[in-house]
Amino acid sequence: MKRSHAISIRTCRELEGPLCDYIATEYEKPVFLTGPVLPESTKEVLDEKWANWLNGFEPGTVVFCAFGSQVVLEKNQFQEVVLRFELTGLPFFIALKPPFGATIVEEALPEGFEDRVRGRGIVYGSWVQQPSILSHPSVGCFVNHCGFGSMWESLMSSCQIVLVPHLADQILNARLLAEELKVAVEVERDENSTWLSKESLCRAIKSVIDKDSEVGCMVKENHAKWKQILASPNFMEDYIEKFIQDLQEL
Repeated sequence: MKRSHAISIRTCRELEGPLCDYIATEYEKPVFLTGPVLPESTKEVLDEKWANWLNGFEPGTVVFCAFGSQVVLEKNQFQEVVLRFELTGLPFFIALKPPFGATIVEEALPEGFEDRVRGRGIVYGSWVQQPSILSHPSVGCFVNHCGFGSMWESLMSSCQIVLVPHLADQILNARLLAEELKVAVEVERDENSTWLSKESLCRAIKSVIDKDSEVGCMVKENHAKWKQILASPNFMEDYIEKFIQDLQEL
């Protein structure tokens, strides 16, 4: 970046203004913001089998979990995740790639798991229509890895947000949402490893989905505020126009 005339970042000042100012000062050059690429309201019809299953639950009660296309868990991590979802007692839809050493997710499920959660839990190992699932009235919580796409999709949804970051940029995104904006809860890590502590996933989910939870009320209120800002008319378009203008004036 030393030989460049300016720095371009795909973000918006509303969310990361102080960080952008710091970068501009540190590198002594202007920072141009393109604005975020926000998901549009989906008009895609959800697959009938998923729609029918979700329709069987009360509004806002289903927990949806997805860690993106790049994250592959170890088998013990995969089993820990699904067992913690079982422990919540809530209906859940988990969309994760098969863990290392397994060709399909069914091979890696704990013994007896499918029978115990039959009727209230799904673990699926292929691509799903994430925006359509998030917009379904029965889905009330989104557990995700805070990758760039999922971060914006979660912010533009009406779901409570629980974060399980894996890679460097995901960790920074999670800190932004959980600590700065306070629109989400990040799952605590085990002190002796980089993975989740024993009860932390279950505890995080319940903290945002329980109606009487102080944390849940706080993140819901903050989330609604930021969603309104991001969904304001011409939000993306104004950033793009300003970015083009900045380049022309450089």
